[in-house]
Amino acid sequence: MDGILPFLKPPGITSHDAVAICRRILKEKRIGHSGTLDPMAYGVLPVFLGKATRLIEYTDEFDKTYVAECKLGTFTDTEDSSGQPVLPDNESLFCL
Repeated sequence: MDGILPFLKPPGITSHDAVAICRRILKEKRIGHSGTLDPMAYGVLPVFLGKATRLIEYTDEFDKTYVAECKLGTFTDTEDSSGQPVLPDNESLFCL
């Protein structure tokens, strides 16, 4: 099978995990991805199959675009959305 598969990567898995899922389901040996999405990111990961893997080197010049949804004023123990909410020492503290 040759082509480019737009894989909708959910948060919580790496780009490598996404390729492994495609490899297992499609039973494809020649497979790779263009760029890397952060493990917590949700988005489209281009997965290249078969002869299309030769095109990966030409995609390096393309920029990734992130769209973020933020909730201001929440502090977590990991300083990201994967952590548990904690109360700041000063509840009026606000940083951007």
